[in-house]
Amino acid sequence: MKIDKKKLIILFFFSALHSQNIESSRQNAITAAIKNASPGVASINVTQVKRYTNPFSFYDQLRSFETSGSGVVISPDGYLVTNEHVVENASKIIVTLPGGNEYEAEIVGEDQITDLALLKLEGDDFPFVKIGNSDDLIIGEWVIALGNPYGLFDVNQQPTATVGIVSAKDMDFGQQGSKVFQGMIQTDAAINSGNSGGPLLNSKGEIIGINTFIFTGSSSRQGSIGIGFAIPINRALNIVKELRTKGKVVRGFNLGIRGQSLDSRTARLLNIRSSNGFIIVQIAPNSPAEKAKLRYMDVVLSIEGQEVSSPKDIYEIITVLDLRPGDRVKLKVWREGRIIDRYLILDSL
Repeated sequence: MKIDKKKLIILFFFSALHSQNIESSRQNAITAAIKNASPGVASINVTQVKRYTNPFSFYDQLRSFETSGSGVVISPDGYLVTNEHVVENASKIIVTLPGGNEYEAEIVGEDQITDLALLKLEGDDFPFVKIGNSDDLIIGEWVIALGNPYGLFDVNQQPTATVGIVSAKDMDFGQQGSKVFQGMIQTDAAINSGNSGGPLLNSKGEIIGINTFIFTGSSSRQGSIGIGFAIPINRALNIVKELRTKGKVVRGFNLGIRGQSLDSRTARLLNIRSSNGFIIVQIAPNSPAEKAKLRYMDVVLSIEGQEVSSPKDIYEIITVLDLRPGDRVKLKVWREGRIIDRYLILDSL
């Protein structure tokens, strides 16, 4: 049997080309993003101390236990972002980077309300993950969650990757216990226990969020059902900057007003249709309220579009909206038979 060498060469060429195409098709934007970002993703192991009340003793007891989470290095000088609940009550924090290098981390600052913490590793020239723009997200674009679910990072000293899409954005949950979750990113990339504090990446390998919590469907279920939420990185960076310079987030503010709730009888006397609101009975000199030209007997109806019935409501709304000294807030005020707008600049205590 005579073999046609020319045909064999052509066959071999196309076979090699086909294999090369298959191999190159395995490499895509997602795999490149994971490869580039992984060196800056950390496992965080925490020794936590909590106080327990002993019913058989006059003294409380301190107990320590181990927990784990995730974090992401954001600069070559070793600053690392995670969730506040990951390092809450920590007496010792060990950060492990891919490859197994361990570092004892120091808490630079933490903010319980936004559930963010900034840690510092001793040293320099650390691998870090580039920052993206969470204001530029597209519903349906690919995202990647990297982290340490269930402590799996420790198995091979590498973060675990899951892939999904941006399911929704600007998800406002308001105050949840001691925390406030506003403008959250929703994703169906699997997020599980231990992923908290790890990065949510776009397909370019940039951080667009900090993975924070999930819905499990019921209190008896644990683990991902495809509904996870991340703090947008733009919001996180505002908190991180303040933690880095001050060690905390300054939220104390002074409005300079005292008031009493508006009841239905007073509303009728003043000819106000709504019984929501409160009457200003005192304004402090040179206060934000005075500078906003609020007056005695003005009735404050709402702040930033949300109805109020007492000065306490204003403080709660400002907390939920994560407003700070220097921020401007819009008040709707009833005065002498008409509703007017007043703009108040928050002042620190």
